[in-house]
Amino acid sequence: MAKKYFTLTGTKHYYGSNFLKPGMKVQLEKEPDNEFDPEAILVKLNGLGKIGYVANSPYTIVGESMSAGRIYDKIKDTAKGKVVLVTERGILCKLCKEKKNGAGVDRRSGLSEFYIEIKKLCNKRICN
Repeated sequence: MAKKYFTLTGTKHYYGSNFLKPGMKVQLEKEPDNEFDPEAILVKLNGLGKIGYVANSPYTIVGESMSAGRIYDKIKDTAKGKVVLVTERGILCKLCKEKKNGAGVDRRSGLSEFYIEIKKLCNKRICN
């Protein structure tokens, strides 16, 4: 599958973009009840919450990145992304591939993260 890129825009309405660096992970969340755009995709950062939106206008998209409308049906209710390049015009991000659930664990529930932490503890011999 070819890499999919999107533009994070609207950051000036929240925390700005000075703190964003390449490699930072972001979360995408569909916002179907958005009064301005039914294909709106909210972008969040752990610890801060909402930092902007996936651009959905030819005036806010950087380069050949995909608009929210083009991405909307290609993701579930949530997805993950990674910052690639920060520019004055917008932040170019890469849409991360969805990982398959292991052993029937629902990733949305947070249980898989819990099991990963338990495994780390066991590997450190804390669980003996």
